[in-house]
Amino acid sequence: MPRTKRDYYEILGVSKDASDDEIRKAYRKLAHKYHPDKTGGDKEAEEKFKEIGEAYAVLSDPQKRAQYDRFGHAEPGFQDFEGFTRTSSFGGFEDMFGDVFQDFFGRPSRGRTAARTGADLRFDLEISLREAATGTEKNIRLQRAETCQQCQGTGAKSGTGRTPCPQCNGRGQIHRAQGFFSISQTCPRCRGEGSIVKEPCTACGGAGRVKGRRELRVKIPPGVDTGHRLKVRGEGEAGVLGGDRGDLYVVVHVKEHPFFERAGNDLLCEVPISFVQATLGDRIEVPTLDGKVSLKVPAGTQTHKMFRLRGKGMPNVHGYGRGDQLVRVIVETPTRLNEQQKSLLRQFAEVSGDDVHPLKRSFFEKLKDLLE
Repeated sequence: MPRTKRDYYEILGVSKDASDDEIRKAYRKLAHKYHPDKTGGDKEAEEKFKEIGEAYAVLSDPQKRAQYDRFGHAEPGFQDFEGFTRTSSFGGFEDMFGDVFQDFFGRPSRGRTAARTGADLRFDLEISLREAATGTEKNIRLQRAETCQQCQGTGAKSGTGRTPCPQCNGRGQIHRAQGFFSISQTCPRCRGEGSIVKEPCTACGGAGRVKGRRELRVKIPPGVDTGHRLKVRGEGEAGVLGGDRGDLYVVVHVKEHPFFERAGNDLLCEVPISFVQATLGDRIEVPTLDGKVSLKVPAGTQTHKMFRLRGKGMPNVHGYGRGDQLVRVIVETPTRLNEQQKSLLRQFAEVSGDDVHPLKRSFFEKLKDLLE
């Protein structure tokens, strides 16, 4: 038994008197949410994604929308279109399967609209660990496509305009019969836009866009780590024929620090101490991102002993406190001893025996039990 189709307006979450712009924005939002790249192959999400594409294919086409408003799903001869859209990591939405269905099955798909959203851009930004800890602001420069000011993005020479494509009569598609099938293809002359420029703009050569430079200031929040992406809306490339701008994605790269190693929100460092400090205990100064702090090293500390300085790590990027700083002490063995120092150490060894080396004694006791 065929399932009952949901109302297309309900699927997109818009009213029946919604404007074309409201429908388009609702579609982009839902398609981004349920895109297979976002949902990890979830079957239910994939079905919703197809349902959204089908609804948009109808409601974005004035003729199909009028038919749907009048007849609903029961309109005789009304063919469903299961659309599938995708976005690249830094690109806009585009049809994935539309042309395939047209070429092989003759199914009608929504026509390409002349206005298209500009491409998203990526900018890789390198900052220091300290800047990542405190947050910072950076000026960045990028190249991007800008709307041609001479023709205002139409691509036509001043005083002229775009005219309907004579090859497809403004439909953006051409149709031809092949055997039992009716094949629809994107018009090769206008590339699906439905209009052409007879006298191209001298500034942009008919493209409607020119290369430009953009400088802007980007705010980096505290706690970011390498790979963190910051989205700057509307700072991508200019749209085509009045389409919206794309977005800019700033990808953060935190430079390695000569002293600190990062592990999530915690910081790890190594501090050398002398064998006298390790034996007798001492207070040492340890650098942190906030300045130096005093750390107590108890008597009998072994090399690689780890100490924790709470709250001295990196801030959480979402504002939930800070990590810790872990201090690993490395006990240095003295080198280049003079004869007096060597003599004193020999006397120390003779007097001490194994009483001052509990780890050594424990090791040989275990080895003795193992060999017996």
